[in-house]
Amino acid sequence: MVRHIVFMKFPDFSLAQEAKEKLLSMKNNIDELVDIEVGIDFGRSERSFDLALVTTFESKEDLDKYRVHPYHQEIVKWLKANETETKVVDYMI
Repeated sequence: MVRHIVFMKFPDFSLAQEAKEKLLSMKNNIDELVDIEVGIDFGRSERSFDLALVTTFESKEDLDKYRVHPYHQEIVKWLKANETETKVVDYMI
């Protein structure tokens, strides 16, 4: 199993809820996605990112398919258009 975590920081925190809804919609649209969790930061400290995306896949190959999946790419396009800063961690579980 593979865990893929993305932290996101938006230029405007109000985008976090819309991003959460978009990200959660992947659950029923991308077969390779085993599990998904999205949380919006409530601490809002200087070091905090605004949102965390935690996804699980059966394999690295499924993660690779997810990365190029058209549904995922539409969300990536939206995130980039909204100047979202991201940090990613991928690891085996």
